[in-house]
This record gives sequence, C-alpha cells and structure tokens, in this order.
Amino acid sequence: MNERYIRQTMIPEIGEAGQEKLKNAKVLIVGIGGLGSPISLYLTAAGVGQIGLIDDDIVSKSNLQRQILYTEAEIGQSKVECACRRLSALNSSTRFETYPNRFTPDNANQLVSAYDIIVDGCDNAATRYLIDDVCSRFKKPYVYGSISEFRGQVSVFNYRGGSRYSDLYPRPEVIPPARPGGVIGTIPGIIGCMEAAEVIKIITGYGEVLSGKLFLLDTQTLQHEIIEI
Repeated sequence: MNERYIRQTMIPEIGEAGQEKLKNAKVLIVGIGGLGSPISLYLTAAGVGQIGLIDDDIVSKSNLQRQILYTEAEIGQSKVECACRRLSALNSSTRFETYPNRFTPDNANQLVSAYDIIVDGCDNAATRYLIDDVCSRFKKPYVYGSISEFRGQVSVFNYRGGSRYSDLYPRPEVIPPARPGGVIGTIPGIIGCMEAAEVIKIITGYGEVLSGKLFLLDTQTLQHEIIEI
C-alpha cells in the first residue's frame, strides 16, 4: 500500500483500485491560470499519472492575486515551465507534458486525442467552443469551469454522450472577444477544486458526475443551485 495516498485509498469508494485508475489516467488542462492552478495542484496531489499543461502566457504581477502556482520571483517566465517545476516538486511520480502555446484548431485534435479527460482552465468563449467541438469529435469528457467577480459555475460536458457546452450556450454567429474582468482571488480556488473533484470522480467512478447539470455559486451570499441543462 502506498503511504502517500493512504488517506485517499482508505475511502471505500476509491480504494487501491481507484488509485490505480488515477495512476493510469491522462488529463489535459487548458490554461494554467486562476482555475488551472488549483486544478493542477489537486490532480497532481491525487496521483494522476500524466498531466498535460497548455498555456502560452507568462507570469505577471497581476496574476499573483489568484494564480497560486506562481511566485514573485517567476514574473516574466513561462507559466507552463513554472507550473511544471512546482508540480514536479509536489509529486515526482506524475509525468508532465508542457505546451507553451495557445490551444488552437491547428493543435487541438492532436492534443485532445492524446488524453482521457480535458479540463477547462481558460478564460474565453472561443477556446471553450473549440474544446467542446474537439471533445465531441473524440468522445472525450470536457470538465468545464467559469468565474466572474464573486461567482462561478461548473459542469461536465460530453460525458457518456451527455450534453455539450454548446447546448448550454448556443454558439453565436460572431464570438465576442475576451475582455478581462474583475474576480475575487478565492473564487477560482473554489471552482478549480470542484473541477478537480469532477475529474477524480470520472476517473475512479464514484459519485454523481455533473453531466447534464450546471452548478452555480455566488460567494457573496453562499447561495448555490444545480440546474438541469
């Protein structure tokens, strides 16, 4: 029995069999910023065997309020390279593949086909529609999260033939460009952790996956609800 994961494997719904599934899983995280930070940290800590990190950005001072993977000393450096160093120090058993690029139509098919689950850490609708299309093409689950100000939402798309992102948000004729908005630093932590939890549920097979449902949270009041898609 691996002592590292003892507090996880003692849960009957996971056990040694579930831990072995985590070890054999391959997960791609698109965007290693506010959402991608907690997603990658908790999936690494949980023992996911292979994690892909794609992001073309560098660390900036304004990131540090919410992107907990990074430090002041790393300002100006590649996010995927900094993330890989930090995550490798957390768990040397996890294998990391880094892609210092944007997720685009030119690389999306190759990337998605190489992983079991795709996790949304991005911040724009155009990338989400692309993830949605390619995950549907390859029949891969798409774990979705989105944040704004004090609010966040989580869902799982394309899970065993379930609903898609474009079912929740029909694609407009013209996708508006992304505009940076305000966000309290804790909300990506909460939503990113929930996304990581959905990934672990999908891999190990316990619990009820948020397929066909959308979880909504407002941290100003702690009001939350789950709606059917």
